[in-house]
Amino acid sequence: MPLVYTALLDGRRLAAGPLHEVAVAVLRAQQSQPEARPLIFSNASGQSADLDLRGGEEAVAARYTVAAPVQAPKGRGRPKLGVVAREVTLLPEHWDWLAAQPSGASVALRKLVHEARRNGGERDRTRQARDRAYHAMSTLAGDLAGFEEASRALFAGDHERLVTQMAGWPEDVRAYVLQLAEPAPG
Repeated sequence: MPLVYTALLDGRRLAAGPLHEVAVAVLRAQQSQPEARPLIFSNASGQSADLDLRGGEEAVAARYTVAAPVQAPKGRGRPKLGVVAREVTLLPEHWDWLAAQPSGASVALRKLVHEARRNGGERDRTRQARDRAYHAMSTLAGDLAGFEEASRALFAGDHERLVTQMAGWPEDVRAYVLQLAEPAPG
């Protein structure tokens, strides 16, 4: 699934979708309104993105079109599972405990990670959504009335107060912040 981006211009949504589509929409907006300064955000992180809009629409679209992943040649290990080898640094007592596990260190670590994801999944998704919304909100509305209180409501998880504090903001800014504040489905 391609990453989704959203561009806003003067508090109104300009475009949303894959980066190559959003980049072309931003280029068109800047060609028709040279003084315009659209803001582009990653919906996954809420972080703003800078685009290189040199060249025509084809050049811009090509620059931001994601190529299909190339299949790596099959090698040793478990490529079908997507196993990736990386270094882990642990204390000696941790290595001793892992060595004593009947299924081995790798399986024990995978089980621990799965359990942590299962137990903390909703909390992690809520935190990621809050952070994502705050990144975009601080850029889009940092100088708008009610920003400080809206930030407090966001971090307190008080949806009603958040909506109330954003009441005077442009409709598309409110909608985008609320969209980002929703935790991704598990």
